[in-house]
Formats: sequence, C-alpha cells, structure tokens
Amino acid sequence: MAGEPQADCLFCKIVAGDVPATVVRQTETTVAFRDINPQAPTHVLVIPKAHYPDAATLAAAAPQLAADVLKEAGEVAAAEGAEAYRLVFNTGTAAGQTVFHAHAHVLAGRGLQWPPG
Repeated sequence: MAGEPQADCLFCKIVAGDVPATVVRQTETTVAFRDINPQAPTHVLVIPKAHYPDAATLAAAAPQLAADVLKEAGEVAAAEGAEAYRLVFNTGTAAGQTVFHAHAHVLAGRGLQWPPG
C-alpha cells in the first residue's frame, strides 16, 4: 500500500534506521543522505519518509509530501553551499531508477550541462 513502509525497500530501511546512511538533514517528512555512488561533488538524495514507488506516484497520491521533498532539496543545496544545482527524479527502470522509493537527486559542484553525460 502506498505510503506504508516496505520490508524489501532499501530506503524504507534507511528511514527506519535499520541500514546506515550519511544523513545530512532530516525533517518530520523527509530524510536527506549522501549517495553512496556520487555523480558530482555534491550528490545527496532526498526521500519522503513514507514509501511511494516513484515521483509520479508520490505527486499524485501525496502532493504536499512531494512539495516537502522539493523544498528540502533546495534546503540541502543551500546547506551544501550550492548556488546552482540540478534535481533529478528517475522514474522507471529504463530511466535509471534502481531503488523504487521516490527520491530526488541533488547534484552540484561541477558543470552540469544538458544533456547529461
């Protein structure tokens, strides 16, 4: 069920404290932690504490929570000293999503030209 913790979800385990992560910020509704395979000098994931499989599902089912994730992403960037940053939401395997718990990648600290690569 959307919003409920999933026993097999890595990010739900991080929220529960069962899997360690380098947490940089936490709010009542979100957790932000460093990516274990950073793609930029600053690479932090911002996740809702509630489980939603992807950003589209999160936005449709819990728009205020989706807004909390976006707001917190901006707070993370500011705390990291990033004046410019990129937010990435991968939705679906073909788009590169590997953990099926909605999350925003906050990327900064190097040139981030478009398209990425």
